[in-house]
Amino acid sequence: MRLRQLLLRFPRLLGAPSFPRRWWWSPPLDTVCTVVSWRGQSSRSPTHWNQVVSEAEKIVGYPTSFMSLRCLLSDELNNIAMQVRKLVGTQHPLLTTARGFVQDSRHNLQLRGLVVLLISKAAGPSSIHESCQNYDMVSGIYSCQRSLAEITELIHTALLVHRGIVNLNEVQSSDGPLKDMQFGNKIAILSGDFLLANACNGLALLKNTKVVELLASALRDLVQGVYHENSTSAQENDVTDDIGISTWKEQTFLSHGALLAKSCQAAMALAKHDAGVQDMAFQYGKHMAMSHKINSDLQPFIKEKTSDTMAFNLNSAPVVLHQEFLGRDLWMKQIGEAQEKGRLNYAKLRETIKAGKGVTSAIDLCRYHGNKALEALESFPPSEARSALENIVFAVTRFS
Repeated sequence: MRLRQLLLRFPRLLGAPSFPRRWWWSPPLDTVCTVVSWRGQSSRSPTHWNQVVSEAEKIVGYPTSFMSLRCLLSDELNNIAMQVRKLVGTQHPLLTTARGFVQDSRHNLQLRGLVVLLISKAAGPSSIHESCQNYDMVSGIYSCQRSLAEITELIHTALLVHRGIVNLNEVQSSDGPLKDMQFGNKIAILSGDFLLANACNGLALLKNTKVVELLASALRDLVQGVYHENSTSAQENDVTDDIGISTWKEQTFLSHGALLAKSCQAAMALAKHDAGVQDMAFQYGKHMAMSHKINSDLQPFIKEKTSDTMAFNLNSAPVVLHQEFLGRDLWMKQIGEAQEKGRLNYAKLRETIKAGKGVTSAIDLCRYHGNKALEALESFPPSEARSALENIVFAVTRFS
């Protein structure tokens, strides 16, 4: 059985229920927009994203921007890269993903692996289990934790590649020849599978059952999250279904939060920390990832130089919150008013959403999760690594 098919069957193989609607309690909508206890950052804390990450990389001992390139530059993927050149001139998303690994690496830095390294250093060695003292440690981080950070990035990179698979039923002539788009899909599946296979091999080499279980669970969550995202995206064009903020949180945790949360927990397990420390690491990873995703969702609505014609996701946090405040009937009316010649005028709809409460509520929700991440960090002793983790939260929750 191919690896990708195996991953698609993970929910059943691991005994998971079939896509529950609600998995955790979330605060009422009114409490989302009344977060008054935002902690904020100190005046000396860096707030520019690249500066925050650059300083964090110095703390962990080496740049993490190219953490997965060791695998990406292997002979096997070099052969695949030669085939990707055939896609030049088409609009296949695999090209954009491939360019991003190199051209945008200094701007879209690999956050997940960096956070795993930082929280590993912030926690330090376990004071209870002396067996950890025999592990190799560089810059306060065990070698097995560095391997885990690379594995986390490999899994994330594989997911990005697999997400670039095109729905051939929606291919237009401007996208390129159909045979080229089909070929691009095959390459995306092959290269994504290769990255996942390397991640699984690295995971096995850690020889830690608890860590393997955690990362397998994260993979299962990713598969479920992508399934949900594809389902809602298929309904996005006719906007006949609104998912609600509670469902949005469930899907976002699965597709964006679970990998980071469980990788942070796994890093603590590798250092033999107790369940309490593992849980705090999980909570930081979960809430940090949620805050980061909301920040990303907000960009089309808060960026000064956003293109008027640029489309945005109708299932993003600001839009979902806007729908909940507005009510379904008024939302459908606004959608109708934004339709022009059978197409949605995103510029007009964007201005309508910005005039409502969805954007400000999404900012409050982003800061709510940021606060939760900072609360989790209070369990760790003060250090440069902990300050770097705090600064990452400050950077993604700053909107002015």
